[in-house]
Amino acid sequence: MQLSLKQKEYIQNANKRYNIKVGAVRSGKTYLDILYTIPARIRERIGKDGLTVILGVTKETIERNILQPMREIYGESLVGTINSRNMAKVFGEDIYCLGAEKVNQLTKIRGASFKYCYCDELAEYNQEVFELLKSRLDKEYSCLDGALNPSYPTHWVKEFIDSNVDIYTQQYEIDDNPFLPQTFIDNLKKEYAGTVYYNRYILGQWCNAEGRVYINFNRDNVIINDWFKRDEEGNYANDIRKRVKLGTIGVDFGGNKSSTTFNCTVFTNGFKEMVTVREKRIKKELTPAELENELYDFIKLCQSEYIIQTCFCDSAEQVLINGIRIKCQGLPITIKNAKKGEIIDRIRFYISMIAQHRYFIVNDCNEIIEAFEQALWSDKLDDTRLDDGTSNIDSLDSQEYSSEVYHDIMIATNGK
Repeated sequence: MQLSLKQKEYIQNANKRYNIKVGAVRSGKTYLDILYTIPARIRERIGKDGLTVILGVTKETIERNILQPMREIYGESLVGTINSRNMAKVFGEDIYCLGAEKVNQLTKIRGASFKYCYCDELAEYNQEVFELLKSRLDKEYSCLDGALNPSYPTHWVKEFIDSNVDIYTQQYEIDDNPFLPQTFIDNLKKEYAGTVYYNRYILGQWCNAEGRVYINFNRDNVIINDWFKRDEEGNYANDIRKRVKLGTIGVDFGGNKSSTTFNCTVFTNGFKEMVTVREKRIKKELTPAELENELYDFIKLCQSEYIIQTCFCDSAEQVLINGIRIKCQGLPITIKNAKKGEIIDRIRFYISMIAQHRYFIVNDCNEIIEAFEQALWSDKLDDTRLDDGTSNIDSLDSQEYSSEVYHDIMIATNGK
């Protein structure tokens, strides 16, 4: 098997209680663990007391990031799937596979000792989960391997790595992986150029997020001026407009000095591109009836131009959503709760789509254009957007709600 110098170094030196790789995306951190580290650690401890545990942000990410690629290498007979008891048979051992987003996940194996634990995407964990995990590594031969992309310098994982514990750490840059195509590396560097993610995902550095959030937002590359233009035969002139397949609407409810915002986003065939085509921002306080009427009219307008079958609303306001459902019973649309994943994941998605020239805005949607231009990182040094009323966060929220259900598929298609 071919290994990079960094990977060989890890195999030789990763013999501490905690062994953690920090660094760039696609730099070979997790691949080494799938190919060598996890199988070797499991086999070394067969027959010894204690449980073997694989932790990920969710069980789904464990399957996607760890088990599935490991299964492709070693086969289904050696790498099983996660069952209803949160266990998978891996190299003859029953392995617990648990999500680390909530501390109650570890209560499923309360009181158990861990002989081995693997942590995928460690920086995304709830800190309480990791504190509880440390207390379970109570055997002389217990150890933990982990991999992560760096975050801000005051992150609790960084503080742990820098503490006086029995730990071996490695830092990876993307160029430490000699097996990646150079074109892929070059494109990824262009994609993150000028953003905090260049430092983190390319150079593998712990770095604060400062200044503008969407620093790669450029009107010349994002704004579409001929969206509604037709040729002499009545056909749309814009190539992206010709490929539009369907659309969605996102809704963020106002209140407490925030605006009510609606955003309509359309997607092209194969989810190659997406375009914000209509928006509405209402700064005054609305009664429930006024809100229902405003959204009803907005949906009808959007449906007169595009296939719009779903409207995603801020799930924090169930009473308002129920009223909207009743109001819209006569329209061919489903009113759903917005997915509302982590804000930082939504930010990363849009930065990536902008860099790949896959996200566009019709030129008269001035609210969302200015929202992307003016959004700032907060000064809390914890990767949060500034939300003090000085910029239009509400339009960003409704925009993200409108597209979030398709983020994974758009990332997976990679514009192809």
